[in-house]
Amino acid sequence: MEKTRRKDREETLKRLKQQMEFIVEVDKVKNIFRQTYLADGTRKENDAEHSWHLALSAVLLQEHMEEKADITKVIIMVLIHDLVEIDAGDTYAYDEEGAQSKREREEKGADRIFGMLPKDQGEMFRALWEEFEAYETPEAKFAHLLDNFQPLLLNDASDGKSWAEHGVHKSQIYKRNRRIPETSAIVWEQMEKIVEKHIQKGNVKDIPR
Repeated sequence: MEKTRRKDREETLKRLKQQMEFIVEVDKVKNIFRQTYLADGTRKENDAEHSWHLALSAVLLQEHMEEKADITKVIIMVLIHDLVEIDAGDTYAYDEEGAQSKREREEKGADRIFGMLPKDQGEMFRALWEEFEAYETPEAKFAHLLDNFQPLLLNDASDGKSWAEHGVHKSQIYKRNRRIPETSAIVWEQMEKIVEKHIQKGNVKDIPR
């Protein structure tokens, strides 16, 4: 009995140490900066700030989705979806060249980072990351909507600063968000209004690219 207790304690401690190492490692996500500015336009946001914002938005916006989604899954999904960028780096939404190697870089990051966790937790996180990437389930669709809507809201609040800097075209924004209407018609209506406003202001180019 005592031997069994010692073995159980050793296993528990091993799990805890793996979890602690993972928690410290993913602190690095705070140093991965995106191209989207904060609402006040003073600086660009980092991945940790972005993920927190998505998780909070998931709680608030779930009532506007066309399909009911498991909110706990969505929150975990958005909290972990960019952890792979610790190794892969951030790929700007409209960086066509960077997009070509994005999957390969991120898969390697997923292997290492989620592999730090105890097997069951690592497999759960990896499965949720893959589900997000596949963009098929109600949860993945909701998570993608959040991932696209939040930077659009920040672009609007910062007077289109990032769009103007990168010379973003309307066609690029619409291509990236082509599946949003099926996820939430009412959110898409607001997104369209924001884009059209910034076309009028000259922050988004209204010519095909």
